[in-house]
Amino acid sequence: MALDPARFNLAAHVLAAGQATPDKVALAVLTLTGAERWSYARLTRAVRGAGGWLLAQGLRPGDRVLLRLGNTPAYPIAYLGAMAAGLVPVATSPLLTVPEITRMAASIRPRLVLSAPGIALPPGPDTAADLAAWEAQAPCDWHLGDANREAYLVFTSGTSGTPLAVRHGHRAILARAMMHQGWEGLTAQDRLLHSGAFNWTYTMGTGLLDPWTVGATALIPAPSVQTDHLPLVLRRHDATILATVPTLLRRLLRADMPGLPRLRHVLSAGEALPAALRADWRARTGTEVHEALGMSEISTFISSCPGHTAPDGATGYPQPGRRIAVLGEDLRPLPPGEPGQLAVATGDPGLMLSYEGQPAPQGPWFPTGDLVHQDHAGAIHYHGRADEMMNPGGVRVSPREVEQALQDLPGITDLAVAEVEPAPGTRIIACFYAGGTLPESTAQAFAAERLARYKCPRAFLHVPEIPRGPTGKVNRRALAALYQTRTDP
Repeated sequence: MALDPARFNLAAHVLAAGQATPDKVALAVLTLTGAERWSYARLTRAVRGAGGWLLAQGLRPGDRVLLRLGNTPAYPIAYLGAMAAGLVPVATSPLLTVPEITRMAASIRPRLVLSAPGIALPPGPDTAADLAAWEAQAPCDWHLGDANREAYLVFTSGTSGTPLAVRHGHRAILARAMMHQGWEGLTAQDRLLHSGAFNWTYTMGTGLLDPWTVGATALIPAPSVQTDHLPLVLRRHDATILATVPTLLRRLLRADMPGLPRLRHVLSAGEALPAALRADWRARTGTEVHEALGMSEISTFISSCPGHTAPDGATGYPQPGRRIAVLGEDLRPLPPGEPGQLAVATGDPGLMLSYEGQPAPQGPWFPTGDLVHQDHAGAIHYHGRADEMMNPGGVRVSPREVEQALQDLPGITDLAVAEVEPAPGTRIIACFYAGGTLPESTAQAFAAERLARYKCPRAFLHVPEIPRGPTGKVNRRALAALYQTRTDP
């Protein structure tokens, strides 16, 4: 059937392939002893029921719904259910604190906050998620409209330190089709296991939406499944593709890992994949790791894939259908071999509509802030960030946001944070401060009240002064070097 961009719905598109196999398992939530299974028929019924339930709360198409949900199937069902009804879900991390989510909610003005126990909420009313009620609710009709209309929002940390709301259109799911073969090598016969939680955007896209779009089976470990258990779960549930982050691959290699005869390859994203780790995994398992590079504003668009494996030391190639450039300081494309800033064409259907309250990206190129070079064979080699964004554990964190949250630490006259490496392949956030000394437990408790756990420094170091350049800018490289001198035996 020909696609009509004037009558389109992201959720309907995601679930369309599964309608041919309504009894096939769309989602299995895995435990050590079994699995909770959702067929395509049940999943579709729950999604449309969630949409009907949200409309019954008095919402109207275009209204925004802030998701404050945990690591359960209710998260993706609410996410797709909102879009099915023409509403706009706003994905947020459940780890955010009350001050953080209060600021974010104020910037996007949701009509409804969908809540679950134990997760911080902004001030004001909220409505509890009720999966049983969604399954029992009369289904909504698919809300069809322009594929360019707003579909969902995610937040990303900007270089200013203020989280920015990123607006995506329903068309974004069409751009994800470039990933199915350009990165994932995904077919309807696959059983893709994503190691992350339901409420992580990487899991939502690669672990759920992409398998469902092609009619495959998504496998998600239950919260009770620990890293040490994952090899057994992979084998027991016949996973053919594993999607994860380098940190977890490193842990798996340390585990007593059984043979994985059904595993075809691994997908890696979220943080840079060390060449040595990729080689170790290949030698240990006989399977390849395909890395991808992306960002909240466009998701992945540079990747290795089974049909076009990246050479050692390279991240991958532009996915088929993507137009990219490596820009110099004058924002003009550079020739192969010259390092510069990676950019993607503003006409890419996967590029965001805009940041909240700002115009759509202008000009021919959208700079990503990633420093790369493209070799003569077209492969992209990653060199780091042009800005100061930190990326511990695969989640980008603005140093300025952390510094602003900690600026009122008692007795402190100056502070700065930097990403440091306490052990090879392990990266954490460290806070360096001048002034009076503090017990680390006091500093940790102060941070925990104001920052999500993944943003909190893991180490606090007292220094005579914060190294800065002639203009007063923090010298974060000097901080990282200082950390090594202070912690090396």
